[in-house]
Amino acid sequence: MSRYRGPRFKKIRRLGALPGLTTKKPIAGNYLRNQLRPVKKSQYRIRLEEKQKLRFHYGLTEQQLLKYVHIAGKAKGSTGQVLLQLLEMRLDNILFRLGLASTIPQARQLVNHRHILVNGGRVDIPSYRCKPRDIITVRDEQKSKALVQNYLDSSSHEELPKHLTLHPFQYKGSVNEILDSKSVRLKINELLVVEYYSRQT
Repeated sequence: MSRYRGPRFKKIRRLGALPGLTTKKPIAGNYLRNQLRPVKKSQYRIRLEEKQKLRFHYGLTEQQLLKYVHIAGKAKGSTGQVLLQLLEMRLDNILFRLGLASTIPQARQLVNHRHILVNGGRVDIPSYRCKPRDIITVRDEQKSKALVQNYLDSSSHEELPKHLTLHPFQYKGSVNEILDSKSVRLKINELLVVEYYSRQT
């Protein structure tokens, strides 16, 4: 299954807030009606919706998410927490969390179009896994800086998580440490995602 490119409000109305997918908000009346309408959900549907939240927020294909679940399952520690850490340390998500892009799809486009450097080297793979002490900078060209400045001006300037530092005037950010899973902006029960995949295999 390929990456989702359809209407974004449709997913927000069904799954709730997905800050990585879009900055726009649905019309309050319809959104609230759908949220307040009592619907009896099966255990399968509850787990499926949690998995879909994760998938659409981070802009992953089904195969990509499944691969991350397998990697997290082999690592030490809680599979759900390791999964969130893997997703949060992706380069496109780091750019989004730094405020250098308004959404994760915009961050992915910046990376694909080679506007981003990691430790001085050009990286054009959005899934690149950042590590502590990585320095992420915008390419030293007027076009690249103008694009990022637009995102910086339009971003909501939410408080940065502790694992990141931003130097906006230098168009630079750094990764200080591995993310604490409590700092994830998405309201998600990662254990239900792990349970969903454990039942599939």
